[in-house]
Amino acid sequence: MTMLRLTGMRRGMLPMAVLAVLAAGCGTERSGDAGDAYRSSHPTPTGISTPSTPADFACPGESSVPTPTATASFTAAPGDHYAENHGFRVPFELHGQHRCDGLAAIKRVKNALEPLRKRGDFAPEHTFSALTGLGYPTEKVRSYQDGSGVGFLVEADPWPVCVEGTMNGASMRADAFGGYPDHSGCEVPSGGH
Repeated sequence: MTMLRLTGMRRGMLPMAVLAVLAAGCGTERSGDAGDAYRSSHPTPTGISTPSTPADFACPGESSVPTPTATASFTAAPGDHYAENHGFRVPFELHGQHRCDGLAAIKRVKNALEPLRKRGDFAPEHTFSALTGLGYPTEKVRSYQDGSGVGFLVEADPWPVCVEGTMNGASMRADAFGGYPDHSGCEVPSGGH
């Protein structure tokens, strides 16, 4: 009986000894080890490609190539994750041909809405009619009351190229963007984390 108990104890000690040896060697690196030999004979490649912003070019009607715009950044206190948690609400910038498509869509929208603005007609239903009159499908156009003026959102191209803006008695503003990171379409996403 004593013999069996001793054998059982020895069997239990072997895995513990192996585990102790392995744990003692984990996370250590010694000069001259196999890793150093490999790194010295296989240097890290220096020609690694990194993503870059697509090149913009002058669009029809522009006199020069646009200068890159600075992306909005949030300065947050340590521990404040506002920018990280709301990044899904930052729209994509348009580049290349999509930027030209966006500029053309802005021009069409402004030309259609300028007569309404000059008349002081800021009824959302009239803005909606003017935009759908350009051929945009009704499900891709939004118009809404915005203070003393009207706001609008148009999905001008299925890529998407989105045109968003406002108009009132004093001015009209319209911008184009390429949708949002977390979903397709032009509507500002809700939710997040």
